[in-house]
Amino acid sequence: MAKTTVGLRRSIFTMPFLSDRIKQTESEIVQMFRLSSPREDTRNTPVNQRTSRKNNSARTLDERFIRILKIFKWGPDAEKALEVLKLRVDHRLVREVLNIDVDVKVKMQFFKWAGKRRHFEHDSTTYMSLIYCLADSGMFGDMWKMIQEMVRQSAVIDPKDLSDIVKLSGKSKMVNKALSLFYQVKGRKCKPTASTYNSIIRMLMQENHPDKVYDLYTEMCNEGNCFPDTITYSALMSAFAKLGQDQPAIRLFDEMKENGFQPNAKIYTTLLAIHFKSGRVEKALDLVKEMKDRNCAPTVYTYTELIKGLAKTGKVEEAYRVYINMLKQGCKPDVVLINNVINILGRAGLISDAKKVFEDMKLYHCEPNVVTYNTMIKTLFESKGLSHEACILFEKMKVNGIVPSSFTYSIVIDGFCKTNKVEKALLLLEEMDEKGFPPCPAAYCSIINVLGKAKRYEAANELFQELRENCGTSSSRVYAVMIKNLGKCGRLDEAKDLFNEMKKLGSVPDVYAYNALLSGMVRGGLMDEAYSLFRDMEENGCVADINSHNIILNGLAKSGGPQRAMAMFEKMKQSQIKPDAASYNTLLGCFSHAGMFDEAAKLMREMRLCGFEYDNITYSSILDAVGKIDDDHVHEAA
Repeated sequence: MAKTTVGLRRSIFTMPFLSDRIKQTESEIVQMFRLSSPREDTRNTPVNQRTSRKNNSARTLDERFIRILKIFKWGPDAEKALEVLKLRVDHRLVREVLNIDVDVKVKMQFFKWAGKRRHFEHDSTTYMSLIYCLADSGMFGDMWKMIQEMVRQSAVIDPKDLSDIVKLSGKSKMVNKALSLFYQVKGRKCKPTASTYNSIIRMLMQENHPDKVYDLYTEMCNEGNCFPDTITYSALMSAFAKLGQDQPAIRLFDEMKENGFQPNAKIYTTLLAIHFKSGRVEKALDLVKEMKDRNCAPTVYTYTELIKGLAKTGKVEEAYRVYINMLKQGCKPDVVLINNVINILGRAGLISDAKKVFEDMKLYHCEPNVVTYNTMIKTLFESKGLSHEACILFEKMKVNGIVPSSFTYSIVIDGFCKTNKVEKALLLLEEMDEKGFPPCPAAYCSIINVLGKAKRYEAANELFQELRENCGTSSSRVYAVMIKNLGKCGRLDEAKDLFNEMKKLGSVPDVYAYNALLSGMVRGGLMDEAYSLFRDMEENGCVADINSHNIILNGLAKSGGPQRAMAMFEKMKQSQIKPDAASYNTLLGCFSHAGMFDEAAKLMREMRLCGFEYDNITYSSILDAVGKIDDDHVHEAA
């Protein structure tokens, strides 16, 4: 056996191509890294050229070593290169090797090899170099292992290292691990600074943990030598804003100024949004004035919050003036701000202004995105007579390389449905399917609804079944539309079955679904069932709206007589759901048909005092009552 082994070894090492390769490798390495002799370097060479040659030689050696590392990876050949170069393994060398553009696994192998050399131990600088390499490569598991190893070793971790570790951990979604590590390092190896605490606070904010921020702030203040700065206050105020806690944010703002810190634009913007959200418009506007008085220039983010806040309180024209003045002052808008301005103007019916903002985007080198097109297309569809422009914009969007989203298709389909172009809507639904979009309940809902209005109930039902087959379940709104359709065509049992199916599938019926079934029951004369369902809404956690009340009121007016309708009406006046014009007209019609003309006249006066204008329905009720009086007089005369 021994003889065979020896023979086998001889046969391997005497194989010509392997023998040549081994010799070639050693020869290549020696040749690549052989230093010229001093005599060769300095012969007939001026002193300044010798210095330059020396620097070039060092640079060449580095390049050659990198080439070896890239060709042979880390292993005996690369080790041999270090020996030939007589490079001592120290922290500088390790950092330089980790900065070379080679595979990260090669760097890890070198790092482990270096850590086993005699008289060498990794320090925080070498650990952090490798940790950054692993983070950049997305190897977060290995990164965390290396962080833990660094903490276990005797490496001194300074506050900056700790801050960087926290940032990297936050980016890799390791929030709890980062917090645990922070307290572990803080207790043994590092005294955190304000910058370190700020890194933790920002990480918590970025990963949506605002609830933990204040505790960290309190701990920071208790350190004694670590005080909050502008960054800390900014993060804290953002945290309170997210939590909807206005007063603590406002107190922090005041505390910050008392401590001598000048609020920056981000802090002012945060507080501006808080005031607008709570309806404190004057406070918000005072804050904008304070910014200008303190020479703190508003940013595009500040203007965005200001414009949104003014529009929310109904001051649309003032919001638009702010946008115009912003442009005059040289503040360049971004696409988010412009999207908001277009949406605000569109909702207010200021279509020409919205179109101008959209068309002027190119002047500010601001490219519209899919949200911009969606907002503009929706605005055009909702404006009478501009649906053709919406269609043109939809095609232009595709030509300009903006890929329509599922929401885009949903907007256009809904627009076609509202302009009675149901066939175009159906074709667009097919296009969505061809492009691989998943079935969009909102798009189906629009088409099913318009088919129902056209009394094409079977076509609507086919689409509903198609959506149910493709999605497994449908949204509550689609169910509501289908329930309404079934109620309209007298298929009330099927409507009830669909309502119960919703609940079985875990889709909680919303107010629209309840109203759809209530309407069907009232139309079918099932008033007791409708009233029972109306009471069940509140018990099931669904708050009845004005439409729910009006449906029941209408049913009572038609079948229950004026007394029950009056009782319902009075109950509405005493509740949070106040009667609207439809409520008054329903009761007015009930009084007219019952010959209660004095009550009808009184109700009309009350209606006017409540600010409701008479409409066609109101006058129809009056004429109906007058006609009834005339008929009565004719019968009496006869």
